[in-house]
Amino acid sequence: MKNGFLFFFGLFLALGLSWAGLVLGTNAQLGDLKPHYDDLEGKAFPLRASGVAARGQLVYQDLGCASCHTQQVRRPDYGADQARGWGDRQSVARDYVQQGRPLLGNSRVGPDLANFGVRAEAAGKTATDLLVDLYNGSEGMPAYRFLFETREIVGESSAKALVGAAPAGYEVVPTERAESLAAYLLSLKQTYAFAEAHPYEAEAGKEGAHE
Repeated sequence: MKNGFLFFFGLFLALGLSWAGLVLGTNAQLGDLKPHYDDLEGKAFPLRASGVAARGQLVYQDLGCASCHTQQVRRPDYGADQARGWGDRQSVARDYVQQGRPLLGNSRVGPDLANFGVRAEAAGKTATDLLVDLYNGSEGMPAYRFLFETREIVGESSAKALVGAAPAGYEVVPTERAESLAAYLLSLKQTYAFAEAHPYEAEAGKEGAHE
């Protein structure tokens, strides 16, 4: 090939420019993004997850939950997420600045979880209720019983034991991983009104405009 050098040089140049545009361009646009400090609230948003919730994010990642759930509410023109009750506003980049590895998700076999904590709170669902759901499975979600320990009761039953989950003489107790996962899910809230997340009205005729 007479012009082999020029061909491969051009190929690597094209790849380099593409990489620079995607990675360096994105970093220039969002690399300096910081939490927003609200003087009236006296704290920065989004809030940093507690230690147990942060550990729960690692469990969520380890279990591959992002394969079936997303954590990003689309704006009305791109779907009916808000109409489904998954959030009152679209997700924005600032929602994820406190996370080392945002788990945006790959597909939606199950519902979006960006505001799961808000929905759980509105429904009166506690951490114990969520642990029961994780143990039994619910609404198409598999049971994660390997996150729980079934053991014989010696002395008094544990205060953490799930009611009615084990035969007489035994108890089912959540492991630290199960409790961390529940804490993480209940911490998922995208409710602060960032300026860049101002209400967006869908155009008539597009998905989400009338759903």
